[in-house]
Amino acid sequence: MTDICLYFQVHQPFRLRDYRIFDIGHAQTYFDTVHNAEIIHRIAKRCYIPTNALLARLITESGGAFRVAMSLSGTVIDQLEPDALASFQALVATGGVELLGETYYHSLAALADPVEFCEQVELHRSRAEQLFGQRPRVFRNTELIISDDIARLVQRFGFDAALVEGADHILAGRAPTHVYASAAAPGLKMLPRHYPLSDDIAFRFSTSGWSEWPLMADRYASWLAATPGDCINLFMDYETFGEHQWAETGIFEFLAALPGECLARGLRFAHPSELATRPPVDTLAFPRPTSWADVERDVSAWLGNRMQRAAHARAYALRDTVTATGEATMMEDWRRLTTSDHFYYMATKEHSDQTVHTYFSPYDSPYDAFIRYMNVMQDLEQVATGVASGG
Repeated sequence: MTDICLYFQVHQPFRLRDYRIFDIGHAQTYFDTVHNAEIIHRIAKRCYIPTNALLARLITESGGAFRVAMSLSGTVIDQLEPDALASFQALVATGGVELLGETYYHSLAALADPVEFCEQVELHRSRAEQLFGQRPRVFRNTELIISDDIARLVQRFGFDAALVEGADHILAGRAPTHVYASAAAPGLKMLPRHYPLSDDIAFRFSTSGWSEWPLMADRYASWLAATPGDCINLFMDYETFGEHQWAETGIFEFLAALPGECLARGLRFAHPSELATRPPVDTLAFPRPTSWADVERDVSAWLGNRMQRAAHARAYALRDTVTATGEATMMEDWRRLTTSDHFYYMATKEHSDQTVHTYFSPYDSPYDAFIRYMNVMQDLEQVATGVASGG
């Protein structure tokens, strides 16, 4: 019997305000408080609150047979209005949701600073316990970024498994519909995303030119039932429901019907930690970092050009100076600046990948994103250096 593992990533960054060169040395307010509040309110209304209510109903009506996993980045938690946060807590309280661990600030720390990575993971795990009463047992790194080195770090934290991208070059002809183990950290199970079936919902659902449009739950469930393997891992952004795919597309009706259609075909729903108890069929090696982003499935979405690499290096070069200030507010600002979205907005890719980057970016161009970010970095460095030196 095949198990369906549904996982949703819930994340929103702290976007920067229009920070110009003339602000350097004169203003330490880096984030657009008003705009960020408007965005989180809109997404909560369109996606979080209605989808949480729907999932809670489906879990309850199925007697727990329907279940999902999700992770909420610390940056989205910190921005949620009380009613939206309460809706997530109510959903988790149904017992049908498994919360996964990640970096608190949805950062690329795993690629730059193992110490910072570990601190952010622990911050996130503590917050999950505080707000939801769950201690995550399975890890999902930012944008599914994984490598052999990262796998070793994740295993040291005691996680049972990690979600990974079912990239063709990693699977090398093997199916993503099995549980694997890390070749570098054998005690860590690997759960690869089935990206074609995931993207059918996340990206293609409302594309009228797609040959399978409109996609109905019964047809999709039939595809799942016909897919060979032990488990089908469907991982996507939570904002798929109501924000990326608007309610008018029928996405909520699709989600409402999906559990019943799957269960009627003998499929089961499983949490990642349940899959992690199974023996692996093989090992997966990640000699280079792999992610779920863009056609390359690597880290070029964030570090693919000179602007991105320069900005990222500038940020992590500043960590020790910011830490030395002992200022909690300054450290919080710095960590918000490590969020991967800032570097994603600087991508200069072409064709379909750049279309996706542009859709999510609040800037007119990648160069505007770079200039604004580096202006903020310049001010933060000046302030932090002065405080750390006692000036």
